[in-house]
Amino acid sequence: MSEPSFSALEPSDLTALDAFFERCDAGCHCRYWHFTGDKNAWLARCAHAPADNAREFREAFETGSGMQGVVARAEGEIWGWLKLSAAEEMTKLYDQRLYRGLPCFNGDRSGTYTVGCVLVDPERRRRGLAHGLLQAGIELCRKAGARRIEAFPRRAELVSDGELWLGPYSIFERAGFQAVNDFQPYPVMRLEF
Repeated sequence: MSEPSFSALEPSDLTALDAFFERCDAGCHCRYWHFTGDKNAWLARCAHAPADNAREFREAFETGSGMQGVVARAEGEIWGWLKLSAAEEMTKLYDQRLYRGLPCFNGDRSGTYTVGCVLVDPERRRRGLAHGLLQAGIELCRKAGARRIEAFPRRAELVSDGELWLGPYSIFERAGFQAVNDFQPYPVMRLEF
């Protein structure tokens, strides 16, 4: 098996990323945090109109609306994806009941990026791809002048691999992220630059 490479998402990757989302049965195309309808409308869209999510993903990437990310590539395919967004683009995540109003989010928020998704091809999980994606994401944020990255992981022992949409706790801990709110099983982790 080929060793994957990890790098920033490029416009030339979008078709392969669409195929990756389809292989992973991820009709969301990383649009949940930006969708304004209720949960039932979201489920309906993912089931009946995933092409709308794919179109919105492309538009957000092409217009540079605060969304970027890194991919793991090998054998002509994308094997993994990590979404990074400016924190101000992720208000739906920060407004969740568990995170709303936490003191760790007070103060100057400029230069804050948020990990909005960590997705690895189900056939290639538990091989270090999530860790590689995160390392590439950290470098991407450093180059962009970020001041910090925030993450909202779950502990892998508490949920299935398929439910670790925001990444497993262990990859963030290993990368030097610190828990700034340690309410389990929903910690907030941060890496300061």
